[in-house]
Amino acid sequence: MSGDFAVIEVRATVARSPDAVWGLIGGFFDLGTFLGVECAPLSGDGGAGSVRIIAGAIVEPLVGATSRSYTYSQTAGPMAALHYHGTLACEQAEGGASEIVYTILYDQSPLGPDERVANRTRIEGRFGEVVEAMKRYCSVN
Repeated sequence: MSGDFAVIEVRATVARSPDAVWGLIGGFFDLGTFLGVECAPLSGDGGAGSVRIIAGAIVEPLVGATSRSYTYSQTAGPMAALHYHGTLACEQAEGGASEIVYTILYDQSPLGPDERVANRTRIEGRFGEVVEAMKRYCSVN
């Protein structure tokens, strides 16, 4: 199977250490805090193999994790058919700051040109808001 994968990366710098930032935003079941919708565990303890449900309909298993990142796929929801995956990470930035990095990957090959543009615009906007919400949260907590 081959595809035409879109990659969207959204970043924000936070004036705190990566460990401090990850301690505030790195919980797999906590994404709802920043999405503004309910995010609940379906199974697991937040480690690899855990499964969350977002807004009562989007199912996302955690497929990999490091000390300051996690990657999930979407098995039910609007992007599942496009083999959607997301990675949230916190990296070291200059001067002791952190870089929140949210990377989205999905197969856009079934989409027409207008759908590709609309999807990219929607995802960049949505996850841009999420990363900015994480940045604000880390700045005040």
